[in-house]
Formats: sequence, C-alpha cells, structure tokens
Amino acid sequence: MPKSHQSWNKKDREQQKQKARKEKAERKKERKENAQKGKSLEEMMAYIDENGVISSSPPDPRKKKEIKLEDIEIGVPKLKPIDPKDLIRKGTVTFFNESKGYGFIKDLENQQSVFVHVNSCADPIKEQSRVNFEIEMGPKGANAVNVNLVS
Repeated sequence: MPKSHQSWNKKDREQQKQKARKEKAERKKERKENAQKGKSLEEMMAYIDENGVISSSPPDPRKKKEIKLEDIEIGVPKLKPIDPKDLIRKGTVTFFNESKGYGFIKDLENQQSVFVHVNSCADPIKEQSRVNFEIEMGPKGANAVNVNLVS
C-alpha cells in the first residue's frame, strides 16, 4: 500500500504496536538472563514442630511425644452415663402468674432463670417458693420439669 493512502493515525498505531512488541521481547530476554534455577530439596522442605508450627529446621527428637493408639478418638466421644441426682436442681420461684399458669425459677447453682409451666408442677407453687426441678430443653429454651416444693 502506497504511503499516501495510509492515514497518520494508522502509522502511529503501527509504530506503537511495534514499540510494545520490542519492549515485551526485551523484558522476556531480561527475565531469561536473570532467572535462577529451582531450589534444592533441602531448601523446599518444611517441618512441623511439637506445637504444630511450620519451620525450616527439623524438630528436636528429644521433644517427641509417644501417643498410645487407644488414646486417639475418632468421631464423637462416648457419652458417659449421667447420674440422676445431678439432673435435680434447686431454685427459688422469682415470678409466677397463677391466672396464666407460668413463671420463672432462678437456679441457685448458676443463677440461670428457667421457665416453668403449671403443668410441670407436682405441687402448687407461688413466688419465693423453694423448689427442686429438672431442666429440659424446649423449642424456646430451658424449661423446668418435675417441679416439687422443698420442705
């Protein structure tokens, strides 16, 4: 194509493309010259010490701990049998609405407030009564069941 038919913008764009190609080739050549060979196996090794921390030096063999195969638990640990006496708690009735049939008991052990319904009571209760009860988890939280007055 004759020079007269090329526009100035076309020439400029072609020059920019060639300049970019040349710069890219120079960068590639520079990378090849400055490239270092891969690291040795020893340089790539990583060790885990007795605390689970990754380090570049091997762990001290004197700090090695022996673990018995029987001590390793895979999955959920077995549930220990619960003593029924541990389930019975003591508390004080802090609020009780006799007309609606519900209230709250404050656990003496952990100061937790537990909901109580009149259907869960063996004896009639009122505010400031001392009671024994068991806790059962309901859809809205802890509920007191098997509520008995303490004499």
